[in-house]
Amino acid sequence: MTFAPISALCPLLLAFALASRVASADPQAGKPPQAGYDRAARATLLHNANVYVAADANAQKVTEVAPGHEVVLSEHSGEWTKVFANTDLKDESSEDDEPLLTDQEATSPISGWIRDKGIVTPATPGGDLILFGAAAEDAAAAPHAPVDAAQSAHLLYRRVAEYFPQSPLAAEAAWRSADVRWQIDQHDVRSLPSAKEQEAYLRPQVFEGEMKRVIKRYPGTKFAQYAAFSLLDNKLCGDWQGLPKCPEMEAGLYEKYAKQFPDGARTAQALFNAVYREGVAVTMWKVQDDHKRAEGAARKVEDLAAQARSKFPDSDFTARAASVAYKVRQGIAIYGSDRD
Repeated sequence: MTFAPISALCPLLLAFALASRVASADPQAGKPPQAGYDRAARATLLHNANVYVAADANAQKVTEVAPGHEVVLSEHSGEWTKVFANTDLKDESSEDDEPLLTDQEATSPISGWIRDKGIVTPATPGGDLILFGAAAEDAAAAPHAPVDAAQSAHLLYRRVAEYFPQSPLAAEAAWRSADVRWQIDQHDVRSLPSAKEQEAYLRPQVFEGEMKRVIKRYPGTKFAQYAAFSLLDNKLCGDWQGLPKCPEMEAGLYEKYAKQFPDGARTAQALFNAVYREGVAVTMWKVQDDHKRAEGAARKVEDLAAQARSKFPDSDFTARAASVAYKVRQGIAIYGSDRD
């Protein structure tokens, strides 16, 4: 199984953002987590900001706040604003019971001064669009992005949903935030030796908390369907090892997803994934000279490909499923060498 590196995935986030601009948010969704501070004082930054002990650029620098991280506004003095920095680190795990992946160690909030610019609060006019756009910029910055660009995109998208829960961008932003983190975590998990283990329980799992939160807060939206599709990754085999039980099990997962969301935004892809895996199983069963099971898997290929043609005739995934089905009918190997 071949996986795309995170550097190749980040540009796709911007393309997706431009292609699906606005989604309706559930009016009951998006309740922001409580950080122990007045919500009106919460804010995030669009740029890296130095925090000084005094309202003076020549004063001692005490810390730096990266885009997307929160500060709590305290007072103003000319072009300076006094803040409490690092206020969001503890709060990241309030709902998920697992801390956000970050190189920054959890520390106590630090009081200091930052320049009064690039600050977005829940009261900023058009703040949802501003934060969404800044997140898209960071997501699209690879492959020449700063190391923490993906992390900033994750947090900036998250602030859209937290600060502007009634925004038409809230559901999409929550999904994008979860998806960026999913890709970061997934890349880390797949870099481990245990990623090749056949059974999913033998390797670390990609953190599911934020995807599950999207499903809970925005039920019935396409973004909840996207999240449910991503969660299937944790159930897949690390390496098929030439054994048909893995592709058949995975085909069953994708077929079940297609039944759960018959007209969903990811259903055509799920049907193709099921077709491909059943096609792989056909090849593996033939290698084992189990022609009865190979024929059963071939029938599944035809059935699933027919479902795709019926439901999603214009999808690229349907065309790909038709190609796999044709190869199976022609006796061409779907897995391994197809040379005669």
